[in-house]
Amino acid sequence: MKTNTNPDLPSTTLIPRDIQLFLSGRSLLQQELPFSQKIMNEYLSQGLIKLKPGIRIQHRTLRCERCANTVMRLFGRFPCANCGKECSYCRKCIMMGRVSTCTPLYSWNGPIPENNVTVSLQWQGELSPGQKLASEAVLQAIESSSEILIWAVCGAGKTEVLFAGIEKALQLGHRVCIATPRTDVVLELAPRFKKVFPTIDIAALYGGSDDRNLYAPLTISTTHQLLRFEAAFDAIVVDEVDAFPYTFDESLQWAVKKAAMLRSANIYLTATPSATWQIECKVGKRPHIKIPARYHRKPLPVPAFTWCGNWRKQLEKEIIPHKIIQWVRQRITAKKQALVFFPHIELMEKALPLFRRLHQAIESVHAEDPERKEKVESMRAKKIPILLTTTILERGVTFPNIDVAVIGAEDDTFTESALVQISGRVGRSASYPSGKITFFHYGRTQAMIKALTHIDEMNQEAQKKGLLS
Repeated sequence: MKTNTNPDLPSTTLIPRDIQLFLSGRSLLQQELPFSQKIMNEYLSQGLIKLKPGIRIQHRTLRCERCANTVMRLFGRFPCANCGKECSYCRKCIMMGRVSTCTPLYSWNGPIPENNVTVSLQWQGELSPGQKLASEAVLQAIESSSEILIWAVCGAGKTEVLFAGIEKALQLGHRVCIATPRTDVVLELAPRFKKVFPTIDIAALYGGSDDRNLYAPLTISTTHQLLRFEAAFDAIVVDEVDAFPYTFDESLQWAVKKAAMLRSANIYLTATPSATWQIECKVGKRPHIKIPARYHRKPLPVPAFTWCGNWRKQLEKEIIPHKIIQWVRQRITAKKQALVFFPHIELMEKALPLFRRLHQAIESVHAEDPERKEKVESMRAKKIPILLTTTILERGVTFPNIDVAVIGAEDDTFTESALVQISGRVGRSASYPSGKITFFHYGRTQAMIKALTHIDEMNQEAQKKGLLS
């Protein structure tokens, strides 16, 4: 494409390729565009940019074209200064900028940018037998633009399973996205992929990300950020496909589908598929590969159930149950880092000063914590001996040598999936393949028993297949 030389445009006018790269595969509001309206109008007149209504009105029904919301109570009305009328807007995705009946979404309508990149996978590791099967399945899904579920235990090395397939996709000139429900996982994955694919641009997208305007052949994104994309990716990997909020929010599932090209590879990763997906796998309705063993070929640590009395009432009296005190002191004495999970933020914050009586450096973290990222990094740097946490750290983060406790494992917050994922924080490193996972409770639940059974059955299957050493 030629550079635009219109003298009426500012000296900083961006050439069409800049607009092409910025808008390609995206669906954005005007205020999200770093271009003047005069520039946008010029390319609109050339048919290089297309507009679509932010909200469609059909038979008195509203539909948000960004998040697919059709629930009327999630729409509001306001006197609009833009059109001088009263407009409807979508409240469901308002945090990403207001979509209203008079605000169109801009997207690229011209040639798709070519990903002419030099791909160099720089990883010298060796895949386990289970990983090799999964890696081959991913590669086949990439080449055939098909779907596959990788059902792998926590710590099986799901990330490494993706390397060969992503390398192949990039060599084919495809654009790839790894999507995950949680920011923590994006922050965990981005440096790992930048290390093994050092010759390409990799965009890490989450709320407030510096990469939000970067066009990259490989994008690692929260599922929320995919609401801004449309027909962008030739291959989408959804990591932790069972995680909250993805499984409970249809708009996020819509975002993943909308972000994919019409013909694309769809790869799903999880250690804990939904009950429906597990049944579909067992009866052959869902293509999948199962990895029942970790890459270091050691069994999964099995949780121990420890009754601790009415822990909730004791915390209200500013008392930590004696068995929990013993557990914490043992870790402090042994200088063994630990995660301690709580079912609710309020309980955790109430418990923090009590735990600090045992060690002043104990910290807590939750989803809305402004220092969340820094605390996780301090934990990795071994500056924090014990970190109290909500389920925000149940998946997607790795600390090499830790024990884990769950306070109030009987609480409804701790589903089978959550407890399996929490247990999977232990023994992930080949250097430290074992550890203790303890469920402190005031009564056993079906979720606790199912989690224990799930882990035990995976160990048995791995043993039968000769995947344990």
